[in-house]
Amino acid sequence: MTWPMQQGVLELGDITLQSGVRLAAARLSWKAHGTLSVARDNVIVYPTSYGAQHPDLEWLIGLDKVLDPARWFIVIADMFGNGLSSSPSDTEEYPTLVTVHDNVQAQRHALRALFGIERVACVYGWSMGALQAYHWAALFPDAVQRIVVNCGVARTAVHNQVFLRSLMATLEAAPQHIGNGRFSAEPRAAKRAFGRIYAGWGLSQDFYRAGLHLADGPRPNLGAADLETFLKTDWEDRFGARPAANLYAQLRTWDAADISANDQYDGDLPAALRAVQAQVLLMPGATDLYFRTADNEAELPYLRHALLRPIRSIWGHRAGNPIVNPADFEFIKREVRAWLAH
Repeated sequence: MTWPMQQGVLELGDITLQSGVRLAAARLSWKAHGTLSVARDNVIVYPTSYGAQHPDLEWLIGLDKVLDPARWFIVIADMFGNGLSSSPSDTEEYPTLVTVHDNVQAQRHALRALFGIERVACVYGWSMGALQAYHWAALFPDAVQRIVVNCGVARTAVHNQVFLRSLMATLEAAPQHIGNGRFSAEPRAAKRAFGRIYAGWGLSQDFYRAGLHLADGPRPNLGAADLETFLKTDWEDRFGARPAANLYAQLRTWDAADISANDQYDGDLPAALRAVQAQVLLMPGATDLYFRTADNEAELPYLRHALLRPIRSIWGHRAGNPIVNPADFEFIKREVRAWLAH
């Protein structure tokens, strides 16, 4: 069985960002699955994660998947800097920082302009998508009924920033770097190092100890013949395919993520959390190395309506995006479907 799909790119014109800088001729790429109800009350916003484009996320949508397009109208919004929406790779004067705040403001405008949508039933996000889900709930508290924060937080933790800034420094060290996250040519050696650094953070120590990166490890595994093959095919090739300027821009977006970093809350994170009216499902990965369960536990006392359901898995950050991991997929599917039906 199939379902209706539509996609496009919304021309936003020149927009003024949170920093006061202008993003000229801004564009927002999107794709929608399902049918919008007459009452427009079945909308799920599904923002993209770091380096991802909407085709990378569609595996999670299906009649027997996490998000059911027979019930929901699911709008995937491509984040600025991902190569489909406005990005350094195609925008000569792309600003130094485009924040998560800027992204969700553009997404809300797009929903209104394209479909006349004022309220959303849910914002579902993994990783940087979860950062956007949290921002939706804090910035538009009257417009969001539920959010699912899958491996994400309200404010990027300092330890996470250490990781992000090591990646920025790796790209900056490339001979091709000409300043401000721009490059005279693709820095292939730097992106190779970038991918190898990422491999140490995206999966847990327990994952590697169990040999799940190898084809001869316990199932499910990622199927590499050896460690070098794994580092190349699963990490070097993935990031090597993305323009370095886009990777760098989204690192800055991630590094600066904070639902209270705006005029609405003036840096008061507890106040921003208390303002969230949405029902919040917090789903950290139990062995995630940068979006920690402890961070969500610290947020929980300030949220009005929230449930903490850690993903008990050794797959680290990738437990929240379990394309090849049936146990974690079934857990997320069961929890999210129950949350949406609540």
